[in-house]
This record gives sequence, structure tokens and C-alpha cells, in this order.
Amino acid sequence: MHKEYFSETSLTDEQIALYYLGQEGFLIRYHDSSLLIDPYLSDYVDRNCCTEQVKWERRYNAPVLPGQLDFADYVFCTHDHFDHADPVTLRALAEQNSKVKFIVPEPVRDTIRSYGIDAKRIIGAVAGQELCLGECRVRPIPAAHEELHRDKNGNYKELGYQMIFGSTTLFHAGDCCVYDGLADCLEHTDILMVPVNGRGYYKLSQDIIGNMNAEEAVLLAREIHARLLVPMHFDLYEINGINPAHFVDCLYRLNPGQAFHIFSPGERYIFQAE
Repeated sequence: MHKEYFSETSLTDEQIALYYLGQEGFLIRYHDSSLLIDPYLSDYVDRNCCTEQVKWERRYNAPVLPGQLDFADYVFCTHDHFDHADPVTLRALAEQNSKVKFIVPEPVRDTIRSYGIDAKRIIGAVAGQELCLGECRVRPIPAAHEELHRDKNGNYKELGYQMIFGSTTLFHAGDCCVYDGLADCLEHTDILMVPVNGRGYYKLSQDIIGNMNAEEAVLLAREIHARLLVPMHFDLYEINGINPAHFVDCLYRLNPGQAFHIFSPGERYIFQAE
């Protein structure tokens, strides 16, 4: 896909463009702002994380190269797993875009810096401390990657990001399970983007840390009255994904009136504020 496909979409003042980059990666464009969340645009996991029991193999290539996203203003990482904070992708973005800033959980700052990213370009995000980034307000929210994890200073190692664009609120959960109080944090969320690949004993025994499943994602969307539900983390790695038909089946059984969108790699979706 050409760079212009990602950088030159014409939007009204009330529209947000979402581009799917694979796994949980998205490019979000609003007015003149461009934000990346969890961009994983290499095969770093395949080359570095396989074991005798677990073979990681991407099911499709990245739909865009980091150099085609050199217009991005901010890059968000939800946590330090390589399919969310990819050293290859982050280094390339930093090298090809002198203005871009990286927003990561405070406990992950040193990890991102070890990739060769200048510390001055890294912003540590802390749950409950709102960030004002141009035309977007961002509220970091704790994410339970099976469980909530804190560092010695009490800061959460995994975060989701609630982003407010004008009258529209979007929440990107990162890797997350439902926990007590999460729904309360997500009141008035219009676009709910959550993983649906689930978790289990045998996955965890192979060091594959899990997420909420499809049923939990649908019930969470129903509880907070989300306008749009976007499933994530289902399609890139067969060993840690699900058939999206299972998600659709859960939705039609539990909340058939829920609007949803299942993305294809590289697809663009325009969301219109009410």
C-alpha cells in the first residue's frame, strides 16, 4: 500500500480514521494528528521467540513499512512484549521521523530506551495521569494481562489507553482481561478495541499470557454501551488466535444489536461522531 493511503485520507472535523496494522496495531488519524498504537511491522517474534514447543510464524506480512508512517506524531506501546513494543519497528520509526514521541508505561521506559530510542523522546505513562497530546487527551488505564502487574514504585506495567478526540472516546485495551472496576473506567466509551483470543492453562504453561475471550469482550461492550466493538489479537499468530467466527457467534448470542467491525490487514475504517 502507498504511503498516501495512510497519510492523505480526507476527513471531516467529526471523523476518525482507523487503519489496522495487524495483531493489535493501529494507526489513528484525527484532524492533523496521527497516532500509532502497538505497531508490530516486522517478524521479530518469529526470529527470536520460538521454542521447541511453540513455533511463532506470522500468517501475513505487515501491510505497511515503518518508513511509510514517518508522519506519525506519537507512538503508543501498551506493554513490553515484542508484538506490542517491537525493537525493529520502534527503531525504524525513530530513525525516520525526528519529531515522533513514544508513550509507554512508566516501568517500560528503560526497555524502550535500550532499543536505541533517545530518552528525551520517551514519555512515561502512569494510570490516572491524563496526557494532553495536541488535539487528543489520553487517559492511561491499568490493563490486566491475566493479572495486574506493578513495579516497585506501584506503577502498572501494562496499560490501555482511553483517547478522547473531540466528542468521541476510544479505548485501546492492549493485552487485557476484564477485572473489577474496568467497566467503571470505560463509561462513555464510543469505540471499544479489545483482545478476544482468550487464555488457558496450557497456553500459560508455554509462557503465552492470555487475554479476555470473545464472550467477555461482548459482555464488556454491552455493559458500557459501546457504539462500536473492535476485536483484536485474533489473526496474526495461529498459535495464539481464534477464528473470528467464534467472536461473531458470541456477539449474536449475547448482544445481537452491538455494532462491530472485524478488520482485515491494512484496512481503513472511518468512524463518524454523533
